[in-house]
Amino acid sequence: MAIDLGTALTERLGCRYPIVQTAMGWVAEPRLVAATGNAGGFGFLAGATIEPARMEEAIVEVKRLSDRPFGVNFHMYQPNAEHIVELVLRHGVRAVSYSRSPGKQMITRLKDAGVVCMPTVGALKHAVKAVQMGADMVTVQGGEGGGHTGSVPTALLLGQVLDSVQVPVIAAGGFKDGRGLAAALAMGAAGIAMGTRFLMTRESPVPQATLQRYLQVREPDAIRVSRAIDGMPQRMIDNELLVHLEQAGAPRRLWLALKNGLAYRRHSGMGLGQMLATAFKLRSAGELSAAQTLMAANAPMIIQQAMVEGHPERGVLPSGQIAALIDDLPSCAELIQRIADDAQLRLAELARRAS
Repeated sequence: MAIDLGTALTERLGCRYPIVQTAMGWVAEPRLVAATGNAGGFGFLAGATIEPARMEEAIVEVKRLSDRPFGVNFHMYQPNAEHIVELVLRHGVRAVSYSRSPGKQMITRLKDAGVVCMPTVGALKHAVKAVQMGADMVTVQGGEGGGHTGSVPTALLLGQVLDSVQVPVIAAGGFKDGRGLAAALAMGAAGIAMGTRFLMTRESPVPQATLQRYLQVREPDAIRVSRAIDGMPQRMIDNELLVHLEQAGAPRRLWLALKNGLAYRRHSGMGLGQMLATAFKLRSAGELSAAQTLMAANAPMIIQQAMVEGHPERGVLPSGQIAALIDDLPSCAELIQRIADDAQLRLAELARRAS
């Protein structure tokens, strides 16, 4: 029996398979995004860590490498958010993802232009609010996912959100293969989104020294949640830097955050006034405390040490717990095809049992 993997996700995003590559900072660059699209999935550019001057170049590069649809991720509070929206509209980018809502006016403008708005959330209340603000789809990431994460496991969070919203829902956190895709579809999801699994592919820009640290992890407990980086729960691989920061205490971490904040200001092109304005917005919105606002500058620049510079012992290693079950670095084409083939076999078997 041939199983069609088409869902609302593939219909809206124009991809062959309901498999999304998430917008990992310093990782989701043009080559990876294009390779994902060419293989039948849907990739997102990490707009929050690409220098403003290079953002349009990155979009054009994806289009040079692939004729398949793709998306762009951004944060509303980054200084070039409106510029990124203009680029999305100008270049006909298919979708945008974000973690905090850009506001109804901006969402309406994107939707009126046919851009699919699909935020990533880690809690039921955030999913409901995102839909109220106009989201076309929502990606829900469970606690086992990498980077900033919540505490509710994917299976529980996915069920909660599916029961509470009337838009397609994409499952994230803990996925790497066809078994996971089949399970998510069986639960009612429109597809899966993966970060760590795509980070660990041949098209990933991550240096080999850092990839080897990911491949060496064999126990999910070694990929744990800490608040030492920016004051918010963040799941990462245990390493020398994390131990040092947790032992350093709050004053040392705040000093490091200030230093990295200045470095990120240079990278992002933000003026001091823009940084202060961004911090004020975050605090006013109740998103972050004063200390967290300052420490939030830690993550991008420390992650860069591992993901760009190739120093896994000196940088943050964001990762889902699924990394402990991954032992190879396939191409995106190999990865997506084997996920699709395996999911079809498993769903066909379920259909046979039900007949």
